[in-house]
Amino acid sequence: MRIVIAGAHGQIARELGRLLVAHDHDVAGLIRNPDQAGDLEADGVAPVVIDLENSILDDVIQVLTGADAAVFAAGAGPGSGAERKDSVDRGAAVLLAEGAEQAGVVRFVQISSVGLDAVRDGARPEGLDDVMYAYLTAKLAAEEDLMTRDLDWTILRPGRLTNDPAVGRVDLAPSVEQGSIPRHDVAAVLAELINSGRGSRQILEVASGTSNIPDAVASLPITL
Repeated sequence: MRIVIAGAHGQIARELGRLLVAHDHDVAGLIRNPDQAGDLEADGVAPVVIDLENSILDDVIQVLTGADAAVFAAGAGPGSGAERKDSVDRGAAVLLAEGAEQAGVVRFVQISSVGLDAVRDGARPEGLDDVMYAYLTAKLAAEEDLMTRDLDWTILRPGRLTNDPAVGRVDLAPSVEQGSIPRHDVAAVLAELINSGRGSRQILEVASGTSNIPDAVASLPITL
């Protein structure tokens, strides 16, 4: 398969790229900073320089044409303000999904976040700061947009991300007990979702748990 990863220089995305390349997929990585191209090339991922935050739809369609799957793994990142949470975590996700739909990409996997129900329907938990509120509402809006599209989508909501060594055992379901998960395990779940075609049109939470990753994914409905 040809797979396009947006935000391809992030920690989860780079590990995902390496895993997909190891399964003989043709992987392209979308990056904003051309200085990151060498890192992707070392991983076996073909770098494509494009700034989704400031791109037009035609440019996105062009880079997605011919792809079998797309992964949205981009994010505004730590230290960014509320405005960029919206322009990246919502805006770029929506743009990539629209581009995938128009380019004929079938499979679309999006990394989201736990805790989004807390801001649904305009709710705002007491004590939630403006930036985190903007982040959660942006992620929720991106999910809601994706669910309206004619794509075979899967939304993955990881728990608290860590840089701990991979464990290889997770809880994966529409709702799981809140917990942490190593970034490498998130990447492994994403790779398994793509390789297996399971998790079609589901929102899934994932945290470190009791099932090995292939078994956890195998228990999900397969893509039709």
